[in-house]
Amino acid sequence: MSAAFELVQPPVLSRAAALRDEPLRTDTARQLAGWASARIVVVDDKGRTPVGWDAAPEAVFREGDAAAWDAAAGSGVTLRTRPSAGDSPPEGAVLLGEADGVAYWAVRGQPDLVAGDDPAEWADLRAVGAELDALGAGLMTTAVASLSWHDNARFCARDGSPTHTRNGGWVRRCEANGHEEYPRTDPAVICLVHDGADRVLLARQPVWPPGRFSVLAGFVEAGESLEACVAREIAEEVGIDVTDIGYLGSQAWPFPRSLMVGFQAVADPDQPLVPADGEIEDALWITRDELREGLSRGDWAGTPDEADRKVVLLPGKVSIARSMLESWAARD
Repeated sequence: MSAAFELVQPPVLSRAAALRDEPLRTDTARQLAGWASARIVVVDDKGRTPVGWDAAPEAVFREGDAAAWDAAAGSGVTLRTRPSAGDSPPEGAVLLGEADGVAYWAVRGQPDLVAGDDPAEWADLRAVGAELDALGAGLMTTAVASLSWHDNARFCARDGSPTHTRNGGWVRRCEANGHEEYPRTDPAVICLVHDGADRVLLARQPVWPPGRFSVLAGFVEAGESLEACVAREIAEEVGIDVTDIGYLGSQAWPFPRSLMVGFQAVADPDQPLVPADGEIEDALWITRDELREGLSRGDWAGTPDEADRKVVLLPGKVSIARSMLESWAARD
């Protein structure tokens, strides 16, 4: 049997339908012309945005403002139309892109500051990301990531002076010397290790609830290739060597600014597992049938059988780890 496999479908947070048009970010005239008809993703400081799954909410009218809310068809992300924030995007707004001639922007806001909104309808990516369509998933993921960067980049890292947004929210420029800073992404590898046949390696962190397991992951260090990071992290975390490292796919993980780069690798299940003290509480090999049984329980669902440590709880569908495990389990 060939050791290699492919993802059966893209990770849910890798999907996108809005065009990231870089020239549009510097086209101020076009941004202003499209602002009146733009649709706005409002994200609070906890990374939540209002979502609605049934029908579009009724229009909300405020004094002196014909602002209305509607839900993008099928996406579940509730968007504001005809924004009341003046004739141009406010400081800190981020241009997410365009789709079908409509510009999409992201702004910070809180549930109690949005007239007519129900705070109970606000949810984060971990809760609803897997249920969104490509437009909604791409908009919300980009909004959460970019606004988080803005929150932490208000002062120049080189001279400490205040910074202000440019280029549709994709650049911050400092007052003192004109230094420019761009949104930061921290790459991390995540690897499904298998034996080339019927067993897959899972591990758990000490802070996770009993029974929760996933594949191994870690951050890429300066000057390190992705493949070298895969080999190093697995050796550090569980003490084994891997071969046949191969790329699977990637997805944004904006908590707050990671990019998860998925790999597969092969290891010898007879090599002793040595979990890293304080980082990995337990690691184990399970069969494809045992993995399928775990996947059938749903997202982090079920109660582990204390008499059988191989009855495990697996990651939710919003994570690339779930896509990797489902793809490996789907092999004959």
